Amino acid sequence: MFVVVNKFILAKHFDGVVLWPFIVVKRKELKKNPVFMNHERIHLRQQLELLVIFFFVWYFFEYFIRLIKYGDAYQAYSRISFEREAYVNEKDLNYLSKRSFWSFWSYL
Repeated sequence: MFVVVNKFILAKHFDGVVLWPFIVVKRKELKKNPVFMNHERIHLRQQLELLVIFFFVWYFFEYFIRLIKYGDAYQAYSRISFEREAYVNEKDLNYLSKRSFWSFWSYL
């Protein structure tokens, strides 16, 4: 895992993105935020489990299906199974040590 600070890559409303094996953050202080970093590490694990490319295919497919369903970009984003898993478990800093394979599946 590599953490890169770059405010130009990220869209206005995003503080971080995971592009395996990199976590790109908008501001360097985010690297010291354990909850934020745990959220991003959960995405790293999800990407690894789906061999990276399938993660992105699934992520965008699920986003567009939910965008059609809800008609709102934020609602679509917040209901993606990968995001739901990450947000529900981001405060549990031991989550990754006990997380089972393909845990995002239960958040569909």
